[in-house]
Amino acid sequence: MTSVFRAGNWLSSGSVRFVTRRTALSIALGAAGGAALLALAGGVAIGMHWPAHEAPGAHGDQRIEHDYAIDQLGKLSASVAQIEPRIARLTAQVDTLRDFEARLNTPRPAPRASAAPGAPVTTGPASEADLSATDGAGGPALPPRRCSELAPPTRGPADAAHTREQLDCIAATLSALEQQTADHTLAYAAFPGRMPVDGARFGSPFGNRSDPFTHRLSFHPGIDLVARSGTPILAAAGGRVVFAGEKAGYGNAVEIDHGNGLTTRYGHASRIVTHVGELVLPRQYIADVGSTGRSTGPHLHFEVLVNGAPVNPADYLALFAPPRHG
Repeated sequence: MTSVFRAGNWLSSGSVRFVTRRTALSIALGAAGGAALLALAGGVAIGMHWPAHEAPGAHGDQRIEHDYAIDQLGKLSASVAQIEPRIARLTAQVDTLRDFEARLNTPRPAPRASAAPGAPVTTGPASEADLSATDGAGGPALPPRRCSELAPPTRGPADAAHTREQLDCIAATLSALEQQTADHTLAYAAFPGRMPVDGARFGSPFGNRSDPFTHRLSFHPGIDLVARSGTPILAAAGGRVVFAGEKAGYGNAVEIDHGNGLTTRYGHASRIVTHVGELVLPRQYIADVGSTGRSTGPHLHFEVLVNGAPVNPADYLALFAPPRHG
C-alpha cells in the first residue's frame, strides 16, 4: 500500500499503476462463468445418467450414488450463488479505481513537491521501514492460471468433485483480488482530493501573493475557499485528527494525518466539531467556515502537506473534480 500512496511522486510523474492484477481479475471472472456452465452441464449429465425413478432390479448403490450427486450439485449451485455478488462488488470497486487511475495518469503541469529538511525520500529502493511493514513473500513471477487448468478433468460421477475444486480455486482467487482491491480502496479513501467546502469559490491561490494585511509579497501555503460563515467544512480524505484548536495565524484549525506523509490543514474555522485522535471518513463534517485568526472575512484556508512541506492543493482537488463537457 505504501508504494501505491506516494503522493509526492504521483503529482510529478506521468505514470502510476494504481490497480493491479487486472489480468487475474479477468481470468477469475471468466473462470466463474465457465464453472457455472460446468455445473449446469453436470446437472444435465446427472439427470441423463441417473433417472429420477430407478428401473426394476436396479442396485441400491446406484440410488445412493444418484442422491450423492444431486446433493453435490446443490452445493455447487450454492457456491456459484455466493460468488456472483462478490464478483459484482469487486467489479464496481475496480471501475472506481480504474477511473481514478486514469485521472492520475493524465498528463498535467504540476509543481514538484519540495522536500522538507530531513524528510524521507520517496523514490528509489525500499527503505528498511518499508520492508519491516510487510511479511516475507517471494517466488518466480509467473502469470495467473485459469482454475480449470489447476485440476485435471475427470469423467463420470467425479465431475461434481472436479467442479467443486474449480469453484474453490475461483473463491480463493476472488479472496486474493478482494484483499488487493481493499488495500487500494483504503489508499483511495486517504487521498486528499475531495472538495472540503461545498459551493465555495476559489479565492487566493497557492504560492506567492500580495499579503492582504501588509500588501507585501508573501508566500501563501494553501488555497482560500470563500463561503458563508457556518458552512460545513468536510474532510478531504479519511485519516486521524492530529490537531484541533487555535493555531497562530490560522485561528481555529484542524489537521488530519492521512498516512504516508500526507496531512491536510483547515484554518479560520468558526467552530470545530472534531477532536484529536478521532478517525474521520472522507467528506466527514469536521468544522464550520469562519474568519478566526489572521483573516479578512469568512473562508476556509486549506492546505495539503507532503512530509511537512506545503504543496498546491488545487492539483489534488483537480483529480476528484467532475469532468468538464463541451
